[in-house]
Amino acid sequence: MRAFVITGPGRAEVQDVEPPSARPGEVVVDVERAGVCGTDMEFFSGAMSYLHTGQARYPMRIGHEWSGTVSALGAGVDEAWLGRRVTGDTMLGCGRCARCRSGRQHVCADRYEIGIRNGWPGALAERLPVPVKALQVLPEQVDAALGALVEPGSNALRAVRGAALPPGGRLLVLGPGTIGLLTAQIAAAQGAEVHLLGRGSESPASAASVGFPRVWTTETLPDLAWDAVIDASNGAALPALAAELVEPGRRVVYVGLAGEPSLIDSRTLALKDVTAVGVLSGSGGFAGTVELFATGEVDPRPLIAATVGLDDVAAALAGERHPAWGDGPKIHVEPRS
Repeated sequence: MRAFVITGPGRAEVQDVEPPSARPGEVVVDVERAGVCGTDMEFFSGAMSYLHTGQARYPMRIGHEWSGTVSALGAGVDEAWLGRRVTGDTMLGCGRCARCRSGRQHVCADRYEIGIRNGWPGALAERLPVPVKALQVLPEQVDAALGALVEPGSNALRAVRGAALPPGGRLLVLGPGTIGLLTAQIAAAQGAEVHLLGRGSESPASAASVGFPRVWTTETLPDLAWDAVIDASNGAALPALAAELVEPGRRVVYVGLAGEPSLIDSRTLALKDVTAVGVLSGSGGFAGTVELFATGEVDPRPLIAATVGLDDVAAALAGERHPAWGDGPKIHVEPRS
């Protein structure tokens, strides 16, 4: 089968590779749609920290936002899964340790991460092996494009849950990328007054495309009481800014990751009685996100700027954007086209 393979920093190619077979407890999914994100761009550039800690190495096959149809079953898997449309969790715990047994498989020390950690192959390929326990069924209202947005949407849903906004509360989201805009959409669907903090001229355009005109820069940000601040950016200075901006006694949520240490003064948290919440992955948020998409409460389609084939992925990861693409931050891939 065809698969997109990163062979080194800034180097990648589409290769013919051996298709996966379903091991016990696993299925094989025919991938219909996959998304690429900032993490994938960091793997392509060589900046991703896992490459420097030994948790990932080249050559690697990326892609952890996906949807598709189950085409093969491993031993012990219920035959009812065959032919089902699905997406799935990225985080694959060992299933044996105390963290996994207590429902925290996404922080298992020995976990695999699809397309990211410890060599599990990713979804930028025609087929993908997935443990059945990681699967999430997609209803007919959630097509392939929406299905491939469930994983980032689940991260956003967990961020909104972590913010614990009061009814009608005012939320500031730092970083109007895919996760930031999904976070804004989900919070708005729950009745929040949503503002975004971005930079440059592209931020207002992408935010306006999903219905958020209140986009500020650090120079124009109004002096308002923020009931929660969610940092969905990759800016090293913004986690500290989030703690400074949030109202005393409220919450800051950190779902974005900077490429370098992003320091927070714990005195700010303590003296303001602020709760800081970290979010790693969408684990636990998949069913809720599918429901939001299926009911139409949240429509993330405008986030998709373009859908390309495997041969165009390297250019997209290098940051190239075609003039005909939309304003959205997300690039989707059809690996089987």
